[in-house]
Amino acid sequence: MSDHKPSVLFVCVHNAGRSQMAAAFLAHLGGDRVEVRSAGSAPAETVNPAVVAAMRETGIDLSAQTPKLLTTEAVQASDVVITMGCGDACPVFPGKRYLDWKLEDPAGQGVDAVRPIRNEIEQRVRTLLTELGITATA
Repeated sequence: MSDHKPSVLFVCVHNAGRSQMAAAFLAHLGGDRVEVRSAGSAPAETVNPAVVAAMRETGIDLSAQTPKLLTTEAVQASDVVITMGCGDACPVFPGKRYLDWKLEDPAGQGVDAVRPIRNEIEQRVRTLLTELGITATA
């Protein structure tokens, strides 16, 4: 059994919606057994308010989060890189596991439209935890 803590990076263009929700779910469900990062190739000023509201419904508070710029260092430090519509802006390094999650973009949508995206992300994160050999805490 390895003592290595897996590291996951979620990437979308603005780091204001999908990647923020995925990172929050992974941190919430994986606890300190996984290292979580999120970033965007062209980060927005703030996290999408509808995303913050939809996540608040699950008991997860994103109100203090800020979008972050994707860096080569963040990719290099991650075991798994999950892209969500960042296209060719995400650098590729050998030895990393890359997944591309096709998800609707919550930008410009209300909470009602964000909920199904949020729910799909949660299910994908739970599957990822299982693949990493980590039992979800909730």
